[in-house]
Amino acid sequence: MNTVPSLEIRFQLRPKPQRAAGVEQPGPRVSGRLPQVTRTLALAIYFDEMIRTGDATEYADIARQACLCRERVSQIARLNYLAPDIQMELLYLPPVPTGRYPISETAMRKIANLLSWREQRREWARLKTLHHLN
Repeated sequence: MNTVPSLEIRFQLRPKPQRAAGVEQPGPRVSGRLPQVTRTLALAIYFDEMIRTGDATEYADIARQACLCRERVSQIARLNYLAPDIQMELLYLPPVPTGRYPISETAMRKIANLLSWREQRREWARLKTLHHLN
């Protein structure tokens, strides 16, 4: 007769934190997911940090560590070329409760390909107007 080894899983439930008198609690939690373009830009910034700190020497290292192809890592890293104010807007986009955010990563990479931040800002404003996001 074969015996199946038993498996025991233990975990501890943490009690809900008590509200301290006079301490401001964070605002209501917004449900939904961050837009894909926000998550991808955050990843691009993380990849850049990996290169700067020496955790990776080139995109090929990042590709190996992240199990991505080098081309995809380059696509993601391209978002680092966006003007800083555009990056800030993208990083602080609100969560999308359902569906997709109307501006795609591909559209933002096209903007990142523009050499001038002035041109990038103009195209970003046009894209927001086109999608009624102003």
